[in-house]
Amino acid sequence: MHNNIPAPAAHHIENENGALMSLMQKVADQAARSADYLAPTNDLQKSTSEDGAPQMVIEAAHGEPTKILDINSVAFGQLANHADIDVRTAKRLQANYPTEFDALLNAHFEKEPRRKMLRTFAGGQQDDPNGGTLRAFVSDRFKTFDNVNLLQSSLPQLMDSEAKWRVVSADISERRMYLRLKSEVQTGTGSAVGDVMANGIGLSNSEVGSGSISVFQIAWTLACLNGMQTQNKNRTSHLTSARDTGDWQLLSDEAKNADNAALELRVRDLVKAYASPENFQTVLDQMRAAASDIIEGEAVDVTEVVGNLGKVMSLSKKENASVLNGLMATIGQSGFEQDKPLSRATLVNALTACAHRADVDDVDMWQARGGALLTMPKKDFNRIAA
Repeated sequence: MHNNIPAPAAHHIENENGALMSLMQKVADQAARSADYLAPTNDLQKSTSEDGAPQMVIEAAHGEPTKILDINSVAFGQLANHADIDVRTAKRLQANYPTEFDALLNAHFEKEPRRKMLRTFAGGQQDDPNGGTLRAFVSDRFKTFDNVNLLQSSLPQLMDSEAKWRVVSADISERRMYLRLKSEVQTGTGSAVGDVMANGIGLSNSEVGSGSISVFQIAWTLACLNGMQTQNKNRTSHLTSARDTGDWQLLSDEAKNADNAALELRVRDLVKAYASPENFQTVLDQMRAAASDIIEGEAVDVTEVVGNLGKVMSLSKKENASVLNGLMATIGQSGFEQDKPLSRATLVNALTACAHRADVDDVDMWQARGGALLTMPKKDFNRIAA
């Protein structure tokens, strides 16, 4: 893996918080510590540390020493799914019956052997050279298009774009990496309220099987920096057809790298396409139309409207409460005085406002919900506005 990620210089793409540089450093550090192992499950042993934490033992093979890895929450969930055990049940068994749980999983490994890829980070808690962290327990066909691949394929295009992108946020969790940017020059009025919007682009990737590689367009409302994901989205699965054949292990590194190189070119072209002013204009037109989609009534009950929205979009009670808070924040902004009526556009902003308080791995979900409401069929929106 090569780690020559371009420096964010052109068009001042970096934000005032240095978010991109911080992300790039984390990605480079993780790439330097990452190691992958292919092994049949009957060469593995599930164990538990003295303090009750789950661990995985990879037996010595092919000159590699035995490794004892701490299992993080992502890999633990995948391990439970591999054994067809509900994750909540697995956590309870690990906490209350660790010896029996280890024995159960090891029996499953031995009696139903399957070849798996173990994605790891080197370095144990006490600098044990044979230690580290098991961060993913995935199929041996898993396509290793990593965060460094996504950054090095997209940043040159982002830096040279006439859209003059600027970083809004850059985050990385155990599950995914996220990079979101807005244009400094592609702006326009998005609704009758007069909210100014900017074109945006987002990229995300998971090195551990928690979703696919994504490149998507975002429309930012600049007053509150709410982001809405549009329907312009491309996802690429982490499973590659080449790994589905028995010939994958026979392929040269050159052939495997060519597979990733083709994907890098695709990412580059999508980044360029989403910088199109025409694509952004379509979103502005949709927002203007949404602003005229008024919720009628002399005294609209916002709580009832949010309840209807929750039913139509299958939101939980906790999520409904977040939307209500987002709606109250939205209608409290400049432009909503003088009893401005609620509209589809208002509710879009209420949904996307929830992203500001969401966990890092849930931001995309709220931004995508805003886009789903924007393009929702009229008959479904009428159920909300009733």
